[in-house]
Amino acid sequence: MKPLTKEEKNQMMIAIQRYFAEEREEEIGELAAINILEFITKYLGSYYYNQGVRDSRNIAVQRSQLLEEDLFALEKRI
Repeated sequence: MKPLTKEEKNQMMIAIQRYFAEEREEEIGELAAINILEFITKYLGSYYYNQGVRDSRNIAVQRSQLLEEDLFALEKRI
């Protein structure tokens, strides 16, 4: 998995701060938001990554089956 850019990390940090402000009525600083982001990335990110891989695999299998059907349809009768 490629590392996040500084801009992506910054956007995520801001989103975490916004969540705490809007949902929990708590103000957290940049360091706390970065620590939460690092925790999520380290301990939870693999679950989301693996789900994305499974979803991609399912789509590839479905498309492969459709391609196989299309190829059979192209065969000429003997």
